[in-house]
Amino acid sequence: MSSGRFDDSDFVRACRQQPHRRVPVWFMRQAGRSLPEYRSVRGTGSILDAIADADRAAEITLQPVRRYGVDAAILFSDIVVPAHAVGFGVDVVPGTGPVVEHSFAARGDLDRLRPLDPVADTPYVIETVRRAVEALDVPLIGFAGAPFTVASYLVEGGPSRHHARTKALMVGDEALWHELMDRLADLAIASLLAQVEAGAAAVQLFDSWAGVLSPDQYRRGVAPHSARVLEAVGSTGVPRIHFGVGTGELLDQMGDCGAEVVGVDFRVPIDSARRRVGPGRALQGNLDPAVVLAGESAACDAARAVLAANDGHPGFVFNLGHGVLPDSDPDVLARVVQVVHDEGRVLCQ
Repeated sequence: MSSGRFDDSDFVRACRQQPHRRVPVWFMRQAGRSLPEYRSVRGTGSILDAIADADRAAEITLQPVRRYGVDAAILFSDIVVPAHAVGFGVDVVPGTGPVVEHSFAARGDLDRLRPLDPVADTPYVIETVRRAVEALDVPLIGFAGAPFTVASYLVEGGPSRHHARTKALMVGDEALWHELMDRLADLAIASLLAQVEAGAAAVQLFDSWAGVLSPDQYRRGVAPHSARVLEAVGSTGVPRIHFGVGTGELLDQMGDCGAEVVGVDFRVPIDSARRRVGPGRALQGNLDPAVVLAGESAACDAARAVLAANDGHPGFVFNLGHGVLPDSDPDVLARVVQVVHDEGRVLCQ
């Protein structure tokens, strides 16, 4: 299903651990509140309104490529778009995040998660991908929320520090939990396949909150469902990235879920992460986004430390250890990109 247009790009080749010219770099949340051009285009109201406008969403997707010279763009969207599109009752509240009017609490709530028809339900996502790919000279990364992270919003009703209700459902009613995860995996699969069909050259599965789980909880309740999503997308031939926050104790299992690339947050050095993940997987990461706020010198020194920890391994994509913070200086991020491009080593060229 992959067109192969960007197969020779540094980003795709690094994901596949193939020889390439330079260390590729992109940033999670690179199209966002830190860019003044984003704020001028974004408009007021829910972010879901901007996502549903293919003109705006495509422009926002392109902005960081122009500003930073990064080696990949990522679709401007949100992980709750599929659940919102099928009518579950999700909104994204500015300053808060995803909020659910009536949270998932019982078996009857499964009926609110009907299958996603991307052409009928999210045509704006498909159109945004097409427009962005047509305008880009670097690969576009499509994405979806992993079943666990989306489930945590639906069960908690919004962002949560402890995810207590989610964990309680996971261990207290395993049958219902797995049915919920199956429904959410189906949503992610349908969305990702449509994005690849429209031209995305890679995909990332965001399991942002998986780090709240113990290894046993992850093994029993989460890994099989993430693996199913990644396996389904594997038929397209595009590289798959699997990312979570606070997942240092889960990296070995995440590496076994089938993605070519495992994202590493800022808590685990790249060389340590490579030992935990094991051979056969590329890594992505992992500059602490807070360091960017300390200014150019500190951010560039920290970027060099990440490059040193990678030690020239060809299976490496430079990124932050989570998303760009809203108060980040775009000029500092641009300088980090330059340092990575100029100083990053690739031993297999």
